[in-house]
Amino acid sequence: MALTMDREAIAAISNRLALRRDGIAIVVILILAAAGYLLFPDNLALLTRLIAIALLVLSLDLVTGYCGVATLGHAALFGAGAYAAGIASAHYGINDPLLMTLVGIAAGAVAGLICGIVILRAHGLPQLVLSIALIYLFHEFANKASSWTGGSDGLSGISTDPLFGLFEFDLYGHTAYFYGVALLLIVLILLRFLVRSPFGMLCRGIRQDPLRIRAMGVSPKVTLIKMYVISGAVAGVGGALNAISTQVVGLDSLSFTQSAEALVMLVLGGTGSLFGALAGTLVFMLFEDYVSAANPFHWLTIVGLLLILVVLFAPKGIYGTAAAYLARRREARS
Repeated sequence: MALTMDREAIAAISNRLALRRDGIAIVVILILAAAGYLLFPDNLALLTRLIAIALLVLSLDLVTGYCGVATLGHAALFGAGAYAAGIASAHYGINDPLLMTLVGIAAGAVAGLICGIVILRAHGLPQLVLSIALIYLFHEFANKASSWTGGSDGLSGISTDPLFGLFEFDLYGHTAYFYGVALLLIVLILLRFLVRSPFGMLCRGIRQDPLRIRAMGVSPKVTLIKMYVISGAVAGVGGALNAISTQVVGLDSLSFTQSAEALVMLVLGGTGSLFGALAGTLVFMLFEDYVSAANPFHWLTIVGLLLILVVLFAPKGIYGTAAAYLARRREARS
């Protein structure tokens, strides 16, 4: 009886600490969002793009960091959300940003279901090859269906109504930026509950020991497909935000390069941590923007050196290494 009470007390304390950390993280994100708005008022398009890509990297972390699924084709889910939101506006006159976002979520979830069913039929290197094949198939389909997608010229003719009928999406990107920050916070809060739920713990168990999970009577494949659908919905939010903010969708949203860069951002920040995904996206995109402007001829070399240094000296990623260091400091004090 006493042992049970002790376990319940420990669980309650852990939950309170986790909620406090989440609250601190949300406050930090809000501070960074406000700082970005004040420091870069003329470059809000870049910051909104950063938020859209952060949603893609968060979705990738769900399947790679938490489930251990190797993929280099995750931009297919992002592009599906972007094209769906854009087509809804350009071809069907659905210009309400909330409805466009919902369309992007639905398209991303469907794309996640398709990719999950195909990719999860293999393991290891064949799984990686399947994900690459899928991104090329999605890219070629979007290129050939030019009457719907605009092909290589991109999908244009997208227009967006004022948010809640009050806030217009102006050329300076103010409304798009604040809308993106709100979407990011909502998604992050929901995902924090998800990864700490029994379903999230089950996904971590599958990553560590799928045989034991199968012995418990749970189908790892079905569970991973469910996570793929959730991941697709999150990526779809990012794709829809990208379509709403730029009002054009290009084939680059379905490119292999986009998928590879998302994986690089995830490794840079740290896998298996939602905050690591955000940190990696922030550092990579701002560093890339600054270095490419300062040295347009050799910026890729500088970015490559940064990645090598992080992998060699911070193998858990920037956020993961920092979190591990702080944990060791707390243990040393106690």
